Amino acid sequence: MSFQNAFLGSLVADAVSMPVHWYYNVRALDHDYGEISGYQAPKNPHPDSILWRSEYKPVGSNADILHGQKKFWGRRNIHYHQHLQAGENTLNLQLAAELYRHIILAGDFKVEDWLQRYVQVMLTPGWHNDTYAEEYHRSFFSHYSAGKSLLSCGTSDHHIGALSMIPALLAGLEAVGQTENAYQMECVLSLVRTTHDHPASLRAATDLTRILIHLSNGSEIRESLSDLSLPGVSLKKLRKWEQLEDRTVVGDKISSACYLPDSFLASLYFVWKYHDDFSQAVISNAKVGGDNCHRGVVIGSIVASQTGIPSSLLRGLKTMEKLRCDVQLLSKPQLLKRSN
Repeated sequence: MSFQNAFLGSLVADAVSMPVHWYYNVRALDHDYGEISGYQAPKNPHPDSILWRSEYKPVGSNADILHGQKKFWGRRNIHYHQHLQAGENTLNLQLAAELYRHIILAGDFKVEDWLQRYVQVMLTPGWHNDTYAEEYHRSFFSHYSAGKSLLSCGTSDHHIGALSMIPALLAGLEAVGQTENAYQMECVLSLVRTTHDHPASLRAATDLTRILIHLSNGSEIRESLSDLSLPGVSLKKLRKWEQLEDRTVVGDKISSACYLPDSFLASLYFVWKYHDDFSQAVISNAKVGGDNCHRGVVIGSIVASQTGIPSSLLRGLKTMEKLRCDVQLLSKPQLLKRSN
């Protein structure tokens, strides 16, 4: 299947996990959201929220990326995504959708052009309605407001959020006819370096891209993971872990937190176990909590590449309403056909 499926799978998985994002107390997760079966709206209070001790003090208008959300920082139990609706994407995946549209409008990917668009939308009040902006955004705009060039504003970050725009980038390149694999990889690494210039982030970005390219050429998930021999990924462990409960594996044996490389391995655990069932893969990932939204990008993109996505999940995905208009922007709209 095409990268379009991978991109849509990343959006769906993020939106499913959004209400239970960064829950580390899984009993509280179960109490607050019950048996997860699809999209839900977030609720306050969020018992594991760290917004009360998170800080961002923008200096000048070129650093104000929180806009009206700043007043919620410093308070306890505020949900990171409190104003989002059921089926809506978090900030990073809203940016992924913007990147996809940007590539289609431009006809190609140029990293500096994208960074200009990134700055433009992030500094526009009301463009997003998300309460939390990750540290890499805050670092980027602190550097930008201090006068650094766009290509020098990033930081050495090894959170799995580094991977959040890769499926969108690949889908955008595919949609405009840029299908050479070496060029796709070059674009991926240039994108990730601008915000997450860390060896672990670049390693995971390379591995995710290799997997998605392998799948786009007709391979299946387990075959791909076997063929690619990814560094630090033991198939023996994945086979052993698939016999265990999800929360025993992700939470006990592997951290459910955001840090690479563990978060990438945790993602591949779900990919391996639920390789033939997209809904089960993304829902099971959501249920273990932690940084399930960004793990979901990996899981949703890989599994959707093999299985497609149930139409019910596409219908409930708010971002679909924004993506449909893109067909009118192309001379060859057939490039945007998507499987249900």
